[in-house]
Amino acid sequence: MTTTRRRLARRAQKGFTLIELMIVVAIIGILAAVALPAYQNYIKRAAYSEVIAAMEPYKLGVTECFQTEGALASCDVLGEAGIPSGFTSTSGIVNNVAITATTAALVATPNAAKGILATETCTLTPTVAGERLTWAYSGACLTQGYVKN
Repeated sequence: MTTTRRRLARRAQKGFTLIELMIVVAIIGILAAVALPAYQNYIKRAAYSEVIAAMEPYKLGVTECFQTEGALASCDVLGEAGIPSGFTSTSGIVNNVAITATTAALVATPNAAKGILATETCTLTPTVAGERLTWAYSGACLTQGYVKN
């Protein structure tokens, strides 16, 4: 009779041991430690895409001005040849987009939001290549990995 009781006692015992639970918790902790920074970086890159998108009308305006005027020096002021006038915003991700004199480079400044710092500006510089323009990013948007050239 004692052997039957032992068998019944072994069958009735179900569940996880403490070491098994500790291993599962450790695995979940490791996965969270890897996934959380990657997710935060993804959120910042997605939010910064609004800054990049805000530069597109200016890029198009400078390109069109260059095609019309034939020189970048004629396209270095907002409002010239269809380049949109600048703006300043305190809401959203984009603070302002400006154009630099003589080079017609576009400089976008973000607002501090969603993990993006206000100092993480992005510069989009045109270069004359024959009869067309090529554009290159520089600044914090490139070093932080928000854009690629």
